[in-house]
Amino acid sequence: MEFDIKNISREINEMLWRQHQSVSTAESCTAGRVASTITAIPGSSNYFKGGLVCYSNELKQELLNVDADLIEENTAVCEEVVKQMVVGANELFKTDVAVAISGWAGPTAPDGACGSGIVGTIWIAVGKEGNIVTKKLVEDHGREKNLTIATKEAMAMLRDYLKEILPPLEDDEQEPPVIFV
Repeated sequence: MEFDIKNISREINEMLWRQHQSVSTAESCTAGRVASTITAIPGSSNYFKGGLVCYSNELKQELLNVDADLIEENTAVCEEVVKQMVVGANELFKTDVAVAISGWAGPTAPDGACGSGIVGTIWIAVGKEGNIVTKKLVEDHGREKNLTIATKEAMAMLRDYLKEILPPLEDDEQEPPVIFV
């Protein structure tokens, strides 16, 4: 894991651990990379409840309650789908906050996807029902780099979201577990 993403993971660890908040993930194209990044930090079992790799639209619909008509009309790679994935992950795992990702990492788009420049399109959502932030990535840098960029962006969005919604930490609050890198 790269140094900058380790620092982001540590910040997330501290905020979630101290504030007694929980997080889950619902990942399609990143196939568990965000969950793996979150859990690479010792002590993550105190706040990470679980993650779902939902490559198929059927799993998105059955386990996360994503609207089938929405996927049919817009594909699984759209803002509304990742928002529904966030809500579904929070419900499934009983968490305070969730991260969701769906996209076309490449090298090609799936059958039925149309439009130029579609490879590299990745939607990310972070939050909880009623307060979800999203971001669309649109550049194709090749599959591996697309997935790395999406993972880093999701982690940064989670950190920034937590800073926004959680009260500032007091100096005298109990320290989180010691983390060695």
